Amino acid sequence: MTNPSEQNWRFATRAIHVGQEPDPVTGATVPPIHTTSTYTQSSPGKNKGYEYSRSSNPTRVGLERSLASLEGGAACACFASGSAATACIFATLAPGDKVLAYADLYGGTFRLLKRVFEGFGVVPVFTEDPSPPAFKKLIDAKTKLVWIESPTNPLLRCLDIAAIAKIAHDAGAKLAVDNTFATPALQLPLKLGADYAVHSTTKYIGGHSDVIGGAIIVKDAALMERIAFLQNALGGVPGPFDCYLQHRGIKTLSIRMERHSANALALSQHLRGHAKLTKVVYPFLEDHPDFALAKKQMCGGGGIVTIVFKGERAPALRFCESTKVFSCAESLGGVESLVNHPAIMTHASIPKEIREARGVTDGLVRLSVGIEDIADLIADVDQAMSHA
Repeated sequence: MTNPSEQNWRFATRAIHVGQEPDPVTGATVPPIHTTSTYTQSSPGKNKGYEYSRSSNPTRVGLERSLASLEGGAACACFASGSAATACIFATLAPGDKVLAYADLYGGTFRLLKRVFEGFGVVPVFTEDPSPPAFKKLIDAKTKLVWIESPTNPLLRCLDIAAIAKIAHDAGAKLAVDNTFATPALQLPLKLGADYAVHSTTKYIGGHSDVIGGAIIVKDAALMERIAFLQNALGGVPGPFDCYLQHRGIKTLSIRMERHSANALALSQHLRGHAKLTKVVYPFLEDHPDFALAKKQMCGGGGIVTIVFKGERAPALRFCESTKVFSCAESLGGVESLVNHPAIMTHASIPKEIREARGVTDGLVRLSVGIEDIADLIADVDQAMSHA
């Protein structure tokens, strides 16, 4: 059921209502979770729009409608993880096709490109320079996909989505933007020209560190035909309860991202110039190399702060071991604060020499700043610094 008014609703209203219409049978304000695997048909081939839950499920459809609305896209396909969503886009390519990507990206995406799809004949090409001219220099007729994150993981570089989209389209390629860090609450890649917005919905979309999921939102409905086919054929779909948890998280996405961003900005300002650090990176700090672009593309800096320790590995590990409010854990985007050592944890799949050349050194620590009281977060970081 589509409410004709929803196209005029603002973001926070759509986050609460789109795809969450009251149940037409009972009037339940929150729709039921459809845990069925199959659907009874009145006659072979005659059904009520659903046949088998790998192909489609009402709870998943509600989540997909919500995410498509929030990203300003034509359609959405949800997956069992962010990696499954990423793999689905790479699976649209053929042997000999090139993928041009900025080098600073999630370790799991690098692993998929280099250790899975390169074996199938897809050719990954990486630029160490995030500027549009660098992409223009490397793109060619065999490039079918450009893949970027903005902000990137974990160096938090912001890339010019509109400019790179034009370069991709002029070369006949599609642009996919991993929007996990920013979320549609802070940035809309499809409005800036991207063809795909991709998410690990495990992170800020779910928002409570209790579910794994992924999503692809397309700008044009025609792109969904192949994505939906692969979603069904490969079968990496989320279960209905996972979809319910993600959709419940979406309802508070707007207000959570405001708090994540405010806390992260305050913490980054507090840490800037610390005697034990060589660098504090946050997109909305004035000394960030992409500060002007970040302010142009995003309406908030997000919840991730990256810091680099003097002395590299030993103080970084002592810091990670000493926090009390921040939990040392992989992932990000939950209401609770997390501290992560990418070289050992999230980016360990990238060979050491490549990782370090790109700036992911043993002294680098990524902070996922939660929505706790900022005074407690600052106090926790300060006491952990005393042990570093």
